[in-house]
Amino acid sequence: MAIYLTVDGGTTNTRISLVREGRVCDTQKIGAGARNGAEVLKKALRQGIFDLLQRNSCAESEVSRILASGMITSEYGLCNLPHIPIPAGKKELRENLFETVIDEVSTLPFCFIRGVRAMGDALEDADMMRGEETELMGLMGADGAEAAYVLPGSHSKHIAVDGEGRITAFATMLTGELFAAVMEHTILRDAADFDHNTILPEELKKGRDYCRQRGINEALFKTRVLRNVFGATKEACYSFLLGAVLCDEVKAIEQSPKRVVILGGQKQLREAMGLLLADSGKEIRVLDDETVKNSTALGAVRIWESV
Repeated sequence: MAIYLTVDGGTTNTRISLVREGRVCDTQKIGAGARNGAEVLKKALRQGIFDLLQRNSCAESEVSRILASGMITSEYGLCNLPHIPIPAGKKELRENLFETVIDEVSTLPFCFIRGVRAMGDALEDADMMRGEETELMGLMGADGAEAAYVLPGSHSKHIAVDGEGRITAFATMLTGELFAAVMEHTILRDAADFDHNTILPEELKKGRDYCRQRGINEALFKTRVLRNVFGATKEACYSFLLGAVLCDEVKAIEQSPKRVVILGGQKQLREAMGLLLADSGKEIRVLDDETVKNSTALGAVRIWESV
């Protein structure tokens, strides 16, 4: 089987992976992303690729392609490409790949995977993603079973997939960024234990339930009340706050027509969401860390090899 380099381009960081015989052998994380601009990103990618190949005793000539996805295809990245419309699966993503050589980075050809968009007349029907479509293709089984895939993170994605493995609808929530902003820039930073991230299931559910009854604005401040008035531990306050922040996401999943829900994405949010959905009546599958970690790299290869 061929050897590939994959590039998962984020806004602030980028991951380069070496994939050999369908297995992720090694990953190099570089502290540059789309927000740093093209010239900075080019230099960082060139060095990152050199370090990764050297560490794995792999010559550049042995690599077939560099498969790139994410914000690297945005107006701030290396190759500004328009999104493709849904429905979209491996076939559509493969047909719309854009191949070019970026001499400042490598002599190898880059194949850029376009993001996906949903466009309708109403605001609720319009959305977009860059990178999660590739991550999704790495998470899906070969059977392409109909399901809802939930990828919690900075920008959580709820993705409906049909029996042919195509994205038919999706929605984005700012969950991770909201949680980070509350942790870092509000009075609640001293009320909860954000360092150890221990989840207490009962407190997690209390936070969700309070948010359902009284709204997120009040629920967030009650974290401080729990700590200062009731003497709750920082671990309990953390779980309550997390439950409140996840409330709307959980509600959206419960209302999804899909019976099977597959949870990937960021570990802490994935595990908390699994706990909150345990009594939802749906079939909840929480993916393991290794599957999630390698999903974008393997998804890029699956898209390329789907012909």
